[in-house]
Amino acid sequence: MAEPQSFLVTGGGTGIGAATVRRLRADGHRVVFSGRRSDPLEAVAEETGALAHPSDITDPAAVEELVAATVAAHGGIDGIVLNAGVARGGTVDQLSVEDWDLVMRTNVTGPFLLLRAALPHLLESRGSVVAVASVAALRAAPGSAVYGASKAALLQLCRSFAVDYGPRGVRANTVCPSWVRTEMADRRMARFADEAGLDGTEAAYTEAARFLPVGRPADPGEIAEAIVWLLSPAASFVNGAALTLDGGVTTLDPGTLPFAYQVTPRTPG
Repeated sequence: MAEPQSFLVTGGGTGIGAATVRRLRADGHRVVFSGRRSDPLEAVAEETGALAHPSDITDPAAVEELVAATVAAHGGIDGIVLNAGVARGGTVDQLSVEDWDLVMRTNVTGPFLLLRAALPHLLESRGSVVAVASVAALRAAPGSAVYGASKAALLQLCRSFAVDYGPRGVRANTVCPSWVRTEMADRRMARFADEAGLDGTEAAYTEAARFLPVGRPADPGEIAEAIVWLLSPAASFVNGAALTLDGGVTTLDPGTLPFAYQVTPRTPG
């Protein structure tokens, strides 16, 4: 087993973040993980033995305190997983300024604050960063203006970090999942089921994954496996990468879908 290291995971109470905490702990690493809701954090902490630290990553003082608590608990920081995120749907004319600000603060400004606060420790450890973006960073989706913009910005932030600090031994990479069975995705699927007249969340997942070449959504643990690999010495020459974990959907040419499916719009164009 590799030497235990110290990792900080944001958004660690549920979904991909919680799966990543579990996977890191299974490998014997020391983990501090954060989130804004205490109950899910406490459940994961009890399950894994990782250290839960409630925190709002959009607050500069809270971010500084989170980094200080991680260093105090484990003596340094070898890696960070930037997973905390929120989503708001809507086109440019539908989004409120408040929704725009919330998504950008959480998905972009928060990671910036954390990278800035943790940088001295990452430089000392020659550590690694993995950001959880989305295929929305690479492809536009209907009614997803602010979410797509925020994830594209997160991707470019990590690429810039990789370029600026790679020469000093720090790596930064991004994963871009498609549909993953998380609380956030469950909520979207429940709305989709209502909008499309589908029989519940499972039917909505099936419909949403119909054009994925693998034909199903991901499990959070599958995304966690890739994150932990990118953090590890096994990925020592991977820097500035955007790893699509999307079941092949971004490989597919949407212009060929009518050859295999009868595709009709759900709402008038």
